[in-house]
Amino acid sequence: MHPSDSSESRPQDSTWRARLHTVVFEADTPAGRWFDVLVMSMIVLSVAVVSLETVPNLPPAIAKSLRVVEWALTALFTIEYGLRLLAVRRPLAYAGSFFGVVDLLAILPSWIGLFFPGARVLLLVRALRLLRIFRIFKLARYVSEAQVITKALQASARKISVFLLSVCTIVIIVGSVMYLVEGPEHGFTSIPRSMYWAVVTLTTVGYGDIAPKTPLGQAIASLVMILGYGIIAVPTGIVSAEMAQQGRRLESHHINTQTCATCGADDHSSKARFCHVCGGAL
Repeated sequence: MHPSDSSESRPQDSTWRARLHTVVFEADTPAGRWFDVLVMSMIVLSVAVVSLETVPNLPPAIAKSLRVVEWALTALFTIEYGLRLLAVRRPLAYAGSFFGVVDLLAILPSWIGLFFPGARVLLLVRALRLLRIFRIFKLARYVSEAQVITKALQASARKISVFLLSVCTIVIIVGSVMYLVEGPEHGFTSIPRSMYWAVVTLTTVGYGDIAPKTPLGQAIASLVMILGYGIIAVPTGIVSAEMAQQGRRLESHHINTQTCATCGADDHSSKARFCHVCGGAL
């Protein structure tokens, strides 16, 4: 790539947007780290305030103070969202990203709450923004491990689907049999209720609200309990095998805290030179 191409695709370090991007998005500098820690603190405080506001019979003074704090935080979050849009060269791309949508949802309920008071409960969505803590404290290793789990679940989805279908078949059969064996006089008033008992027993939860009384029903229940322990191990083994395979694939893939200055995307490989979303230079 020609050097001039790189200078055209990447904002110069001397521009205000590049400096703002470093503070708002990056966690590799002291200013960026302190900015993100401040945002995290405001998020935790906001979630606590919204939760406390739902407590009944609060003293009027405390309720008023909580409302003032919440509106002050909403104003700060609104400013922060505007700064994030200004810091990237493609604001719409960031606004449409996962964290862009979460950032918007974090401030909308307060403003909507001016007209629809019940919408303010949705402010708890701000807790999703705590996911940024992985980037702030440079726990990129855990983000990589999260990708291993996600890919393992995706790869094992078909096997687990077949397994769940088999479990549903067992539940239907056992529920029908128990309905015939125990009957309404022992609490198994219908096949759906008997199927509920089968699910509770097969998953080894055992609420005890329904229990077989006849010797045959108790024998069937014992078999279902034993079968439940074996069934629990099946999806665990499937996912574990896929996780081991995905872990080997991503063993050499390292993620840093670099955020694209164009669209705001993160989770880039430490060897990446271009954004995996928009292709902008990193």
